[in-house]
Amino acid sequence: MSQAATKRRIVLLGPPGAGKGTQAATLIDALSIPHISTGDMLRAAVKAGTPIGLKAKAVMEAGELVSDAIVIGIAEERLSADDAKRGFLLDGFPRTIAQAEALEGLLRKLGVALDCCLALTVDNEAVVTRLLKRAEIEGRADDNEETIRERMREYDAKTAPLLDFYRSRGKLIEVSGMGTIEEVGERIRQALG
Repeated sequence: MSQAATKRRIVLLGPPGAGKGTQAATLIDALSIPHISTGDMLRAAVKAGTPIGLKAKAVMEAGELVSDAIVIGIAEERLSADDAKRGFLLDGFPRTIAQAEALEGLLRKLGVALDCCLALTVDNEAVVTRLLKRAEIEGRADDNEETIRERMREYDAKTAPLLDFYRSRGKLIEVSGMGTIEEVGERIRQALG
């Protein structure tokens, strides 16, 4: 990927199990930008038993989204770090219109603009199958069918409206997340320039 023409400040969207983490790993290597995953940061806080982690744990176990205040605080701290100055790949934030508006304000404060919102689109039933397989392989207790379906309902209700939010700003790039890892990766490379 040509570094000059390629988008480097990216929000990555898609339902749970769309392959965001897998594609993010390839993108951050290709672009030499940090992968900022609020999910990973929250899981680390839960594992460490920090006060914010304990609050997040109860919410995540119920299959719900953590509060905007918790997520925005984590994101602001991370986007202010030196390695995020040349670009970043945000994964798991923003998840709501309120968070997207907060992100716009935060980026203005930091003197940068978002290049695009890259949205991976997938079939819902394929996502359930993927996540159940991942839960079995990785031993993830938070991925059972009931919790997965609740997370997908939460995504559809709260996060999917972000597609229109970014579309209205001319920042939305939609890419099919169906197919092999390589096929999806190639679609993303072409879409980002």
